[in-house]
Amino acid sequence: MKILVDMMGGDNAPLAPLQGAAEAVTEYGVEVLALGDEALLRKVAAENNIPTSGLTFVHCTEVIEMCDEPAMAIRRKKDSTIVRGLEMLKAGEADAIVSAGSTGALHVGASLIVRTLKGVKRPALAAPVPSKDKPYLLLDCGANVECRPDMLQAFAVMGSCYAEKVMGRTNPTVALANNGAEESKGTPLLQEAHQLLKKTPGINFVGNVEPREVPSAAVDVVVCDGFTGNVILKLTEGVAKLFMSLIKDIFGATFVTKLAYLMVKPGLRGMKKLLDSEEIGGTPFLGARKPVIKAHGSSKAKGIKNAIRQAKLCVENDLCGTMEAALAAREAQ
Repeated sequence: MKILVDMMGGDNAPLAPLQGAAEAVTEYGVEVLALGDEALLRKVAAENNIPTSGLTFVHCTEVIEMCDEPAMAIRRKKDSTIVRGLEMLKAGEADAIVSAGSTGALHVGASLIVRTLKGVKRPALAAPVPSKDKPYLLLDCGANVECRPDMLQAFAVMGSCYAEKVMGRTNPTVALANNGAEESKGTPLLQEAHQLLKKTPGINFVGNVEPREVPSAAVDVVVCDGFTGNVILKLTEGVAKLFMSLIKDIFGATFVTKLAYLMVKPGLRGMKKLLDSEEIGGTPFLGARKPVIKAHGSSKAKGIKNAIRQAKLCVENDLCGTMEAALAAREAQ
């Protein structure tokens, strides 16, 4: 299996992507096509004793920066890591792509170059979000700020497929994020989406879910527009950081609390791991014809490695083919 990895994207590039890719080659048995400045990549690998066995370097002369306007960058920077990677993915030279670079450019590129499945206007950014017992899938979480009811319906279908095929959920539950559980709650758009989801074949729609119920993983898939999803995601990240900071202050206050910390340290370590975005790795753009995985911009080696693991699972379980069939069933209803 060949996975394209953007070595120049993200805050910690190219070191973190190189390290993560090398670890993924060893642990997952994949072949990585490393996109970037080949001379620089070889130099960084040599300086940090990173093995390059299993890595094939694809020399690119350009990088799409975070400050670049996405659509313009896709048109003008033809030899950038993102554009070259997406073109290679479209041509069948690889099975999936992973990048911690510009989210906007990756979204536009996935839509214009790789193209979308029939019935999908634009891919949705789907984030597996840590919660009490198991992650839940949140989509869209930023790619499509404004959505029509039929777009939310497509998100539900694709999210259900991902939860089953990649997250291993049996008959995953799907809910619509709303300000109340009743069908009559929310804007006219949400009320119409609710009625559509009730009649959608192949998904286990359980109704609306209020934001306070989302972190407890009451459902497997939470569907919303990109604006709402981005607010939920960033608020969750902020509350998690605040909570960990408060715990640290409490246990560091006195000699007695420091002793108490030693007693509960294993449990706290487990909680920290549960809330660590590096453990999940990346967020897929669901709706693209081939697996496109967006790693967090601040990803370190572990985050990149786990994003590659996600890409591998998508390919192994034919996620895109499954979504295509499920979307066709929706159209035929």
